[in-house]
Amino acid sequence: MQLVSSAFQAGAAIPVLFTSEGQDISPELSWRDAPAKTESFVLTMRDPDAPKVGGFTHWVVYDVPGSVGHIEQDVPKHATVQGLGLQGKNDGGNVGYKAPSPPSGMHRYFIRLFALDRELNLPPGASHEQVRQAMEGHILDRAELMGTYTRRAERAA
Repeated sequence: MQLVSSAFQAGAAIPVLFTSEGQDISPELSWRDAPAKTESFVLTMRDPDAPKVGGFTHWVVYDVPGSVGHIEQDVPKHATVQGLGLQGKNDGGNVGYKAPSPPSGMHRYFIRLFALDRELNLPPGASHEQVRQAMEGHILDRAELMGTYTRRAERAA
């Protein structure tokens, strides 16, 4: 399975548009070559470099239908998104995408896509931990896209 974005290449900087210094909107993502038996997808975005034990969860999307292979840019910050699935709470306590906003230095942001053999059937607004536990034993395949971000003020210094 392969996960890509038209917004940035793997290992490259995430454009300002998708950060707290920009418009705080989610990037476009697409994938292909999912296993034939995929019933649903889960997508997460996490920052392992955050000064929080275990890292910081920026985005959780789950119960994405197995027939979907694309997420449009600027997903509404609603718990239920028509044609996409459900969104969980980020570590900021809100539903939907929370843009990169590293306190200092360059941070890495791992967007991970999981193909599952079933839907999770969790309520809207579930936490990353709830989603992670519900996925156990049901992952058929996974893909990853990593981007980086450093605040503009730090880059200029």
